[in-house]
Amino acid sequence: MYRREKSIALRSSSSALYNNLSVLRPPHKPVAYLGTVHGPTVTVVTAGGDAAGCAQRQLQPRAGGGTSLVTQAAWCVLPARILLVLTCQKGIQMYESDGSIMVYWHALDVTEHPPAQAVFARGIAAAGERFICVGTSSGMVLVFDIPHKGTNITVSEVLKEHHHPITDIAAELGQAPDGAGDLVTADDAGTLCVWGSAEDFSLLTRIPGFGWTCSSVKLWDGVIAAGYGSGQIRLYEAGTGVLRAEVGAHARWIYALDLAPATGKLLSGAEDSFVHVWKISRDPDTDDVEMEHCHAECVTDTQICGARFCDPDGNSFAVTGYDLSEIFCYSQL
Repeated sequence: MYRREKSIALRSSSSALYNNLSVLRPPHKPVAYLGTVHGPTVTVVTAGGDAAGCAQRQLQPRAGGGTSLVTQAAWCVLPARILLVLTCQKGIQMYESDGSIMVYWHALDVTEHPPAQAVFARGIAAAGERFICVGTSSGMVLVFDIPHKGTNITVSEVLKEHHHPITDIAAELGQAPDGAGDLVTADDAGTLCVWGSAEDFSLLTRIPGFGWTCSSVKLWDGVIAAGYGSGQIRLYEAGTGVLRAEVGAHARWIYALDLAPATGKLLSGAEDSFVHVWKISRDPDTDDVEMEHCHAECVTDTQICGARFCDPDGNSFAVTGYDLSEIFCYSQL
């Protein structure tokens, strides 16, 4: 069971975007960073033990002298450094973890997109020891090679297996089992592509859609957790693409999933105002994948668009919603 703690007030509300909440708890620091998007602005909140004493910074990506609508903001944690990555209609920006210094800007190539199609980037994940992967509206996934320090960031590879705009990207947070992919990409048609990442990325399996957008995806212990516009959560084997479990989790469109890497807890948030906590596990005897419901929380009259655990064990989580000028925080009893 979880209980609601004191909420964090925002200077602006949150836009109705998939996965519109990111949380970073830097190692060996007593603070946490939370980020949410509203229009052309990203609000970065620095929260200590007392939510009332939060500091806020607002970032506005600018390109060509004007502002651009932001589509996602997420922290990418690599062994050597942590970067805050912003995606928008014009490109991709990378900042130091507190948002104070921009270290890289990548403009999107409009000529790579079909005529009359919206151009934007969306879907962010750290992969392997030194890569950050970012999706685009053309279906391509850009792989950035991140140095240990400095601004010499390069596009090392472009993955071109999707034919629809990328919605989300997830990487294995621990050690992927043998034969399983450690990166999964999702698109508007519901197609999932599973990749193995080493020096080069290789496609391992392709999981077709079934008529619904896959809005959010996570990867844990060789299991893909995918949330769909139908309100369903599906669990697949990352090595084979075999469907292992399917749950009618929500009454409306799922906007966010998150996984607690230390415990296998899964968090889901949707348009139906509900947040659910689940537990994913493998049966040691049969290797079957099991999914157990642990907790439900209703955020009344709120279209939830962001939900994230605040610690690796999943003992606390944060939630935000469309046109909501605060972040709700919950902790385990």
